[in-house]
Amino acid sequence: MELLTQSYDYYLPQESIATKPLYPRDSSRLLVYNRQTDTLTHAIFRDIMHHIPNDCHHVFINDTKVIKARIFGIKSSGGKVELLLNKPLEHLRYGVYIKGKVKIGSILEFAEGLRAKVEDVHESGLRTVTFWHEGNPLGFEELIVFLERIGHIPLPPYIHREDNAQDEKDYQTLFATHAGAVAAPTASLHFSDELFERFAKSYQLHPLTLHVGAGTFKPVEVSNILEHPMHSEYFNIPSASVKILDTQTKILAIGTTVTRTIEYYVRTRQLQGECDLFLNPHNQPQRVNYLLTNFHLPKSTLIMLVSAFVGREKTLKLYQEAIANNYRFYSYGDAMLII
Repeated sequence: MELLTQSYDYYLPQESIATKPLYPRDSSRLLVYNRQTDTLTHAIFRDIMHHIPNDCHHVFINDTKVIKARIFGIKSSGGKVELLLNKPLEHLRYGVYIKGKVKIGSILEFAEGLRAKVEDVHESGLRTVTFWHEGNPLGFEELIVFLERIGHIPLPPYIHREDNAQDEKDYQTLFATHAGAVAAPTASLHFSDELFERFAKSYQLHPLTLHVGAGTFKPVEVSNILEHPMHSEYFNIPSASVKILDTQTKILAIGTTVTRTIEYYVRTRQLQGECDLFLNPHNQPQRVNYLLTNFHLPKSTLIMLVSAFVGREKTLKLYQEAIANNYRFYSYGDAMLII
């Protein structure tokens, strides 16, 4: 059953999907599951420090920053087009998703003279493009300047509304530093300024960077989960953070992106590169002791990652408990702490 994608399905009422965050951020709910005692506790996120085990003094966070990756323009034929930047590639090329039919060689025009040329079309749905302005190809840092002015925050596909100015703040962590993500590391969105200040005084915080890609929302479409082609995302781990990872001290990972990055390092010893690690009950965590995470989509690699910590059946039971108690799901939803 652990290998069958269908075994990670569950029914979620539409009203359980959070389309906006709560205010203040730390007023969201927190389901705490203790694996040692097989008990769960319903709490409020602002009280999270009461539930983190006493033997844990090191917390890892993802300091990636969400960029305004969605832009709207027109094709040379005059038809409308929507482009979502996924990540930079080599040689000033970029992997993107495009709504609207395009072919190799198509020119897309956006505001402020920004242009994109379609260089390749892939079966996966991804497109390879180059960006230009006044005849000059754009590097990533130059492109971000344009996106900041003309782009939109790329809200997840299950939030069926347009982004607004408030999302620019809400869909960003308090410690966002390195621009490059097209989706937020959502477990971190629950921290208010006041709570994070107290948190930073109580624990040693260790940043790392994983630029979350659009593939995080891609459902597993094969029947056997081990046949799923896992997406890859750029990561970087500072040397100071690595020193802690190379010890046996207990650590808490704030989010699935942090977990995947740490576990990829443990397996490869790479400090930088592309992380394509797929954690599931057949590939369990080796280094992360405790996990803070949100509630994830059915049949997604993220619910399979949670199952790597507590097992598939227990994960589904915890999710049913959360649904029965009116927890809010997905990116703007509530959180779960696994200890």
